[in-house]
Amino acid sequence: MDLAAAELDRLVRRLRAAGCVFAEDEAALLAEAATTPDQLEGLVVRREAGEPLEQLVGWAEFCGLRLAVAPGVFVPRQRTALLAREASALVAPGDVVLDLGCGTGAIAAAVLARVPGAELYAVDVDPAAVACARRNLPPDRVLEGDLYEPLPPGLRGRVAVIAANAPYVPTDAVALMPREARDHEHRVALDGGADGLVVQRRVIAAAPAWLRPGGHALVETGRTQLDATTAAFRDAGMEVSVSSDDESGGLVVRGSKYPNSGMAAGSASS
Repeated sequence: MDLAAAELDRLVRRLRAAGCVFAEDEAALLAEAATTPDQLEGLVVRREAGEPLEQLVGWAEFCGLRLAVAPGVFVPRQRTALLAREASALVAPGDVVLDLGCGTGAIAAAVLARVPGAELYAVDVDPAAVACARRNLPPDRVLEGDLYEPLPPGLRGRVAVIAANAPYVPTDAVALMPREARDHEHRVALDGGADGLVVQRRVIAAAPAWLRPGGHALVETGRTQLDATTAAFRDAGMEVSVSSDDESGGLVVRGSKYPNSGMAAGSASS
């Protein structure tokens, strides 16, 4: 709905007082999402209470795409664009790609937009995330289950790229997250266990069985967890490399399966 300049200014002041750093942008998006003054007021009150903007307006921008977002579902972070770019660069048409812990399906959608011929599968354990991802991806390629469990067995040894933004926040640190996350995103998308890497280690340990020779597994991780993530890849017998984006804060570790399966894990280099 269109707002007069004075009304828009009042809305901006309310959002800024609630701690919204980009209050002008948020005011415009909330006004665009509302069709009546009462609906706009309801959205503003909910935003003031800490609900994520993306969940209120029903979409998030990621890698140039407008992706559907639903209440409770993990909102794609801009730092994860690094993971999407790195994965896309390794994919050719016809390659099998897995997006594990897909949330909205953001990584998978970004890869598919760049490589339309990719054979893509996305998996999440959260039914709400699965329903949301099916709005952003071919629905039959979004599977509900625990990591690799729901995948067709015939994919073993055929996968070119595994991309995973598994939860990596330590359990004790979830309470310290911004309220948009801790109060409005399902815990399963945030809590990575005691050191934050419980789910991530499971992704990495099983990756070689699913990857084709020369295939790659990529995970987003935290800077304080970089050494542990790297060690997990080496323990899985994979060659390790690291990419970072200082502007967004993105940090991605890539493990590559040796084309010669007889090559020793100890010869890996970062």
